Amino acid sequence: GSEMCIRDRSEFDRLSSLINRFSLKVTPQQGVQVNLVIMGDIKTQVPTKILLAPLSFLGNVTLVDDYIMFSAGADWGGRDNPLLATLPNLIEINIQHNPDLSMLARLLKTEAEAQRCGVSGVLNRLGEVLMIRILRQQLERGATAPGLLNGLADSRLSRAIVSMHETPGKNWKNGDLAAIAGLSISRFTELFNHRVGQTVQSYLRHWRMILAYQDIERGDRIQTIAHRYGYGSSEALSRAFRRQFGSNPVFHRKRL
Repeated sequence: GSEMCIRDRSEFDRLSSLINRFSLKVTPQQGVQVNLVIMGDIKTQVPTKILLAPLSFLGNVTLVDDYIMFSAGADWGGRDNPLLATLPNLIEINIQHNPDLSMLARLLKTEAEAQRCGVSGVLNRLGEVLMIRILRQQLERGATAPGLLNGLADSRLSRAIVSMHETPGKNWKNGDLAAIAGLSISRFTELFNHRVGQTVQSYLRHWRMILAYQDIERGDRIQTIAHRYGYGSSEALSRAFRRQFGSNPVFHRKRL
């Protein structure tokens, strides 16, 4: 009913700013560079499970009664994407009783095999939907280790984190974010440190730097980027950038 819609909406909103910032690229392939595999029952051809290694490769997958329906390299911003770093090293999902994921699995297989025009665009879109479904499932389960996933899994913290994700240039004070979360400042900062594994301001700086890095690689002017993310001057941005990445921002733009 309507409660389900509201819950799904908030779940999508927790992910939408990350989805908008990092484009997903799915490249069907076999061999060592594979980190996304869909397996199927060898007799019935029914999809059985999805294996995903967010930041590494799967290596040799053990097959008993299954065969590999679809395998690919899926890149979603790599280590720059703060969500991937907090996911388990290997995610395994049984999809035998999940009609939505089964349908996505079949579509990915069909598209990859047909190789019709626009195939890479379709695979990227389907891959994105698959990734969102996997992430939603991870959010529902909650995380055990500190990190962004653990923060987003908490409905109070997630409101504050999404606010930082969506308006990173705002001069966020802990008090503002605590109010959005509906918590006292001391409870908010304590909970944030515990669940995300770093302080609120440290996470905000890290997020701004990830975005600044992307914008610099794209060729935007340092001064424009500094203004965009709430730094008083291009020098202030350059200092923060050197602290985070150990190099001068201009170097990253010139290299491309």
